[in-house]
Amino acid sequence: MTDGTLSPRDLDEFLSAIRGRYDGLSDRLQRIARHILDEPNDMAFETLAVVADRSKVQPSAIVRFAQAFGFSGASQMQRLIREGLLREDRSVGYTERIRQHRYGVAGDLEGTRQLLSEFVEGNILALENLNHALGHRDLDAAIDLMDRSRTVFLVGFRRSFPVASYLAYMLAQSDKRAVLVDGLAGLQLQQARGFDGSDVVIAISFAPYSQETVDVVEAAAGRSPVIAITDSVIAPIAKAADLVLQVRESEVRGFRSLAASMCLAQTLAIGLAVRKSAPSEAAPEPAPL
Repeated sequence: MTDGTLSPRDLDEFLSAIRGRYDGLSDRLQRIARHILDEPNDMAFETLAVVADRSKVQPSAIVRFAQAFGFSGASQMQRLIREGLLREDRSVGYTERIRQHRYGVAGDLEGTRQLLSEFVEGNILALENLNHALGHRDLDAAIDLMDRSRTVFLVGFRRSFPVASYLAYMLAQSDKRAVLVDGLAGLQLQQARGFDGSDVVIAISFAPYSQETVDVVEAAAGRSPVIAITDSVIAPIAKAADLVLQVRESEVRGFRSLAASMCLAQTLAIGLAVRKSAPSEAAPEPAPL
């Protein structure tokens, strides 16, 4: 039985409902919610036993989750997700290929050439996923925000720092004012005090999410538009962001790559440079008297 909630009409409505109710869910239901948002192909095409194992919950919890969102049971929820993915061609197959590659890697090193092949293959899959899953509307929206801004502030700590610093460098090459919030001496919040509505903040963070980046995003929220580059739409920096660009990196032997994130950074910087260099439409000549 459902709890009286009307079931979503389509996949977008369902995903929006999950994001809206996420903070109020129990720990077990949050695990399921995150798995659906991050790995919708699993819920669409795997058995409940497999999804439960990967979400670290009991199959009965998935049934309760479906009923909490107005479905009669898990099967109806899976059908809605499956039909939505197939109708919109949302990266079907890429996530599972990445997963199979990750778990199919041998445990013992077989030489540096083998190691290189594993990283190359993993990064190819991640780049294919980025190319397939990230829509042009989100990319255009990000470039619009950057183009209209006075200053682009880049925030990324720990593993994300190379992406933030590279994007700052690339933007500077196209004469766009960019400031890297590096948090030197722990002063990242003081550096964030200069944000205002004429700026845009690009924050980059991946699980387990840098608290420094989360703090800066929360400080910027409501003052400046925030673009989040992260691995989940319910990541801490995504909740306060105006736009989320989701990137799923590869993982080989426990080491996660930055290839897809660097590719996205290049796309944003070069996309902005191309837009700025495009000739504006000439004003029409006055009609002869």
